[in-house]
Amino acid sequence: MGLSRPHKVGNGVSARWVSLFCIASFFLGVLVVNRLLGVPDPEKIDEEASSLEKRQLRALHPNVNCEKKEAADRAGDILFQVSQTHDGLDKTISSLEVQLAAARASKADNGEGSPVVTKTGSEPLKERQKVFFVMGIMTAFSSRKRRESIRETWMPQGDELKKLETEKGIIMRFVIGHRGVLDRAIDAEDEKHKDFLRLNHIEGYHELSSKTQIYFAAAVTKWDADFYIKVDDDVHINLGMVGSTLARHRSKPRTYIGCMKSGPVLANKGVRYHEPEYWKFGEEGNKYFRHATGQIYAISKDLATYISVHRHILHRYANEDVSLGSWFIGLDVVHIDERSLCCGTPPECEWKAQAGNPCAASFDWSCSGICKSVERMEEVHQRCGEGDEAIWHTSF
Repeated sequence: MGLSRPHKVGNGVSARWVSLFCIASFFLGVLVVNRLLGVPDPEKIDEEASSLEKRQLRALHPNVNCEKKEAADRAGDILFQVSQTHDGLDKTISSLEVQLAAARASKADNGEGSPVVTKTGSEPLKERQKVFFVMGIMTAFSSRKRRESIRETWMPQGDELKKLETEKGIIMRFVIGHRGVLDRAIDAEDEKHKDFLRLNHIEGYHELSSKTQIYFAAAVTKWDADFYIKVDDDVHINLGMVGSTLARHRSKPRTYIGCMKSGPVLANKGVRYHEPEYWKFGEEGNKYFRHATGQIYAISKDLATYISVHRHILHRYANEDVSLGSWFIGLDVVHIDERSLCCGTPPECEWKAQAGNPCAASFDWSCSGICKSVERMEEVHQRCGEGDEAIWHTSF
């Protein structure tokens, strides 16, 4: 057999030459691409990384000897300023988030379903007034004498009430809804005293959770406050002490202040404070989660805004103080147990006042308020009050 001839391709070029040409083209392409992309040497990459790491370490941990202590102090000051700036940014962002939520709530409440009762032809919603705290005094249509006992003791009236708003940033209003023909009496009383916050709410004892919810929504819509307070109309208040107490917690976010408790869940029908949904709290005989007693408590702006924005889906239990506590269970909230908000009536609050430590609020636990408050409010005020001028001399 003769030797085989090289296989010809196409126009007669040898297949072997074609293969050699392809291989040469491949290596030539690799060389060109490496030059164009500038692929660095692996050893150079290691050297540059090592050099960069050393520079970063020197920046974070500069060499300081004892003779250069001032330089170290300056570096520490810079780090402290950076930390302070970071904290300030966090607070600013948190504040902006609260303002945005409040604006959304205000916009939503400006239409049908507004929590505030407005008169026909009233002016459009104005920019919210910035204040220290709003105190809403929960009252009923049948409680006119209770309101008068408060006006005659610890609640300023007329020009003094207006001065309290402008000079101290303290808003105080009796909070009430509506009830048909009875509204006329409240309208006349408000025309005289100018101290009501009217809610779009139908009054009723079993509607206290709803009323509390609507109150916070209405207050957030109307005023931009650091704190919002709810208090019953049979409790004695020392406004200066309340202001001083709140001022201590002014910088804390998501603050819930009151006399914290955890009472039993009452399953039996016919008893006071019966909880129809007792089964939600576990086995019979269980206690409620920690929450503030309902006579008086305060919440910070972000919590009040949260209630305002989400009020349509927040569940309401039979007891108003339990409802409020339940709304905060899943949130990152600071619970502050402030015992000066639940002093007893004389002689307890009197002893504390004489010792130079006046109570912020006083009532009788047995009555969930001052027993016979209409008759006794003046006595409690005389014996346990901080003095009518205290609020004007207290700095917040």
